Amino acid sequence: MSKVDHSELLRALYARGHRGIELGLGRVTAAAHTLGDPQATFSALHVAGTNGKGSTCAMLEGIARAGGLRVGLYTSPHLARLAERIRIDGEPVDDARLDHALARVLSDAPPELTFFETLTLAAFVVFHEAKLDVVVLEVGLGGRLDATNLVEAPLATGITSITVGEGGRDLEHEALLGSTTAAIAREKAGIAKRGRPLVVGPVRDDARDAIFEVARERGADPIWTCAGDARETATMPDGSVVRLAPKLAGPHQRANAEVAAAMATHAAPVLGLSKETIERGIANAAWPGRMEEIEVDGRRVILDCAHNIDGARALVEALAAQGHEPASSVLVFGALADKGFAPMLRVLAPLANRRVYTCPSGRAPASPDALSAVAQGEAEPEPARAIHRAIAMAERGETVLVCGSIYLVGAIRAELLGMPTDPVIAL
Repeated sequence: MSKVDHSELLRALYARGHRGIELGLGRVTAAAHTLGDPQATFSALHVAGTNGKGSTCAMLEGIARAGGLRVGLYTSPHLARLAERIRIDGEPVDDARLDHALARVLSDAPPELTFFETLTLAAFVVFHEAKLDVVVLEVGLGGRLDATNLVEAPLATGITSITVGEGGRDLEHEALLGSTTAAIAREKAGIAKRGRPLVVGPVRDDARDAIFEVARERGADPIWTCAGDARETATMPDGSVVRLAPKLAGPHQRANAEVAAAMATHAAPVLGLSKETIERGIANAAWPGRMEEIEVDGRRVILDCAHNIDGARALVEALAAQGHEPASSVLVFGALADKGFAPMLRVLAPLANRRVYTCPSGRAPASPDALSAVAQGEAEPEPARAIHRAIAMAERGETVLVCGSIYLVGAIRAELLGMPTDPVIAL
């Protein structure tokens, strides 16, 4: 297809963004049926969670690739290009495959589908036609009513974490998932399937109880990981001991690695994975925007997608493990106004003695003035200008830390690497 056709398809897809988030499987189930139920044609690994699910999916992809398998990966949101959300063998889907799948879904499926539902179905079509050995699916929101939950018989499912809210401000999407940790846990546990393992990372007791209840109702087999952040090995359900040495930085990534390893161990008989393959895949997996380092004019720029209180704490811990020096650091921070930015910024502000506040794209961002009321900083609303201002403020050898919003990290990463970008859609 021509570039014009590609642009028209993207416009048609983004036009569905005005519907926002409408959780429910009725529309998307019917639409999938009209497409021949492509999601029923491949083996899948399905991951939910508040934080860490993208990193865990990246490790599962790495494990599959280390085993010589052809693997698909579906994640959200994208950092720069929409095609990043749909990957085949580690690479974003090419325009021709994406155009073909989008054209089919936009033509055959009803216009009532949301942006995410439409793109999820397109991903299913891409994966079906690519004839892959396994597909790794990241839940978009929640789990029970998420479009990715059309996959009926995954090899294994996993929950990485459940947000612990402070003052009710950073509980994820309260109106859609509930206002308590237990309610959110029940929604995420809705990906559990009868007779299939549900691997669960470190969660609070109330979340654990809720997950156990849902797993029992659904006939799933819950597997509780020990997942201490300092653990270097983990005992798998089959008794094997797997070394946890993720390439992804931060002690919290070992907990994600244990979830990935346990899921892969359960899938190993079907996929032909060895313990050595699992260890190698975890050790080699990379995931952009997660403690990612880019050198710019002698300054170390660290990009991290921490965008809630638990993510902020994990970032602080990861930097502490590296001997981070706040006196030689500049913080670039921006957040969406509905993301509980004040508790998050109170955790992150001490990481730097200079701060630049900016405005990520998407839903209404928190204003730089509101951020400065929490911790003093300079205002530069445009992200591209903000990062260059921060780099100019830093001396050679110092660190510039960018965090607070996935959309902010994506914009600044694209600016630094000279990458083209597609519009963001903050749902």
